[in-house]
Amino acid sequence: MAETEIAAETAMAEETAKAHAKAGHIEYPSQLYAWYAVAVLVIAYTFSFIDRQILSLLVGPMKRDLEISDFQMSLLQGFAFAIFYTLMGLPIGRMVDSHNRVRIITIGIAVWSLMTALCGISKSYMQLFIYRMGVGVGEAALSPAAYSMLSDYFKPERIGVAIGVYGTGVYIGAGLALVIGAEVVEAARAAGSSTFPIIGTVYPWQMVFFIVGLPGLLVALWAWTLREPPRHGATETPPLRQVLAYMKANRFTLICHNMCYALSAMMGYGVAAWIPEFMIRTHGWSAGQIGSAYGWIIAIFGTAGVIAGGWLGDFAAKRSRNGRMLVLALTGILTLPFALAAPLVDNPMLAVYLLIPATFFATFTTGGGPSAMQELMPNKMRGMASAIMLFVVNIIGLGLGPSAIAFMTDFILQDESQLRYSIAIVPAVLLAGSSVFGFIGLRAYRRSRDFRDQYEAAEA
Repeated sequence: MAETEIAAETAMAEETAKAHAKAGHIEYPSQLYAWYAVAVLVIAYTFSFIDRQILSLLVGPMKRDLEISDFQMSLLQGFAFAIFYTLMGLPIGRMVDSHNRVRIITIGIAVWSLMTALCGISKSYMQLFIYRMGVGVGEAALSPAAYSMLSDYFKPERIGVAIGVYGTGVYIGAGLALVIGAEVVEAARAAGSSTFPIIGTVYPWQMVFFIVGLPGLLVALWAWTLREPPRHGATETPPLRQVLAYMKANRFTLICHNMCYALSAMMGYGVAAWIPEFMIRTHGWSAGQIGSAYGWIIAIFGTAGVIAGGWLGDFAAKRSRNGRMLVLALTGILTLPFALAAPLVDNPMLAVYLLIPATFFATFTTGGGPSAMQELMPNKMRGMASAIMLFVVNIIGLGLGPSAIAFMTDFILQDESQLRYSIAIVPAVLLAGSSVFGFIGLRAYRRSRDFRDQYEAAEA
């Protein structure tokens, strides 16, 4: 952070004032249309999470028909999807900074919807693994482009709420995947296997992929109608080496931010992947029962949490230049007691009730994490920075979250009936680690905010 310490305080104040003055004259699109665009992006994000979350209700039948273990199943839920989701996010993030973002989003939605449907024709574990990689490729296009667009649709003081509302797609989608998915799974199970020309015999769980995947093609057509917002800030896309140099100068802040967000996400993805199976194994609930109960918790309280996290970030940012980071740091502390207790209590209804505050507090990072990144980076660097953030968050969170819990169950406890202890131990460690990274990054976050003001004043 030597670059931020070279300038005298008086010069820094003058440059900051100029940057803020210039920002005040920026014209933004109609707020009515901006919120319409948010709605379309939320629906797209919702469909993306329906496509990825539905596997949590299919653990039993997929393990039976494919003859696989918990750990192999966790790779389908996390790693198979996350590896290409994260790797492809980097070049796509670079494209976001210089190409039409609406077009990028549209192609991405079409690809992941088609790949989800193709999961329904897979005949082996490896085929399904490959199609899940394809889903990850498509979904890699959405969030970097969406974050960048929203930063050009909304003024800086409103971006936290806007991105928070966009982030609700995670929880609406995950919730609907369980609520609607539970009904679809039960209906498919009742209908039994079907035989189609060319495709052959299709198991009930495979039919679910057709039902949730194909409607996404209509969402792609809808997204195509969005208007590309004018970019604010720099008019020329900086060379990649300049973006990387900027990030290197702020590396401690970015590491703390990304790890705080990633460990929280690792806990969230891990718990969401295994709570339905935990309730089935430990408390004897059916997929329909837990799908409906947990689905509504995610949809309602996850959505409320991500909006609250975005709003709290905006509120805190008005009072402190590291306010958003403080909200991220507090997330783990607030979530930990409820996440630890939920799998350990013997009363199934109490376990479900404890998931309510655990879900609400855990989702603060979804609204606060991306908006903090937009606050740290100049406009023309946000796509690449968001892609790197999503790479870290998803390779750790989505790629390792479900597998960390399955690893504990299969290789440490070595007993599938002990899943409840895996869901207690692993998330507790992750949440504690998340808060540690958040708190140690508070001072560096403030310095990085000052660095961005100086950079943009120099570019003006």
